[in-house]
Amino acid sequence: MKIFGISGSLRTNSFNSAALRICAELLPREVEFRCFGRLAEIPPYNEDLRAQGFPDSVEELRREIAEADALIIATPEYNYSVPGVLKNAIDWASRPPQPFDEKLVGIIGASKGIIGTARAQYHLRQTFVYLNATVLNRPEVFITTAHEKFDEDGTLLDTPTRDILDLFVQQLVDLL
Repeated sequence: MKIFGISGSLRTNSFNSAALRICAELLPREVEFRCFGRLAEIPPYNEDLRAQGFPDSVEELRREIAEADALIIATPEYNYSVPGVLKNAIDWASRPPQPFDEKLVGIIGASKGIIGTARAQYHLRQTFVYLNATVLNRPEVFITTAHEKFDEDGTLLDTPTRDILDLFVQQLVDLL
């Protein structure tokens, strides 16, 4: 069983990247987990560029998505929506033949705010409906006031957050 993770944040000490690492730690040992580390290398989507072939970073992203049994996407929320770098990567990956069709996708997010990343997650859900992916409905994971739940090294200090992430990964694995 393979799960592929994508953090929608480029920040070195990202709460979303930290949450994704916690998910990886909570997965059963038999689950292989890989995380995409080249989000910053994906150029802005341009059909003229795509006509010349997919850039290497996009090829890797598409291959990893295609080979995975499920995805975990950890998204911040920028201006009530999905970060441009994450949406751009999804746009690139979704070009035919698109690898999201019937793929199980779990979405989580962490933010300093009091509603977490609810708006961004709902926008991602809309995108994945169009791409015919199967989005895990519950539990929804909105990590609020993340700066109080993670230390500066990305260690999760909050037991209820660890518990909801554990439930999230178990639900995702159970659906595979």
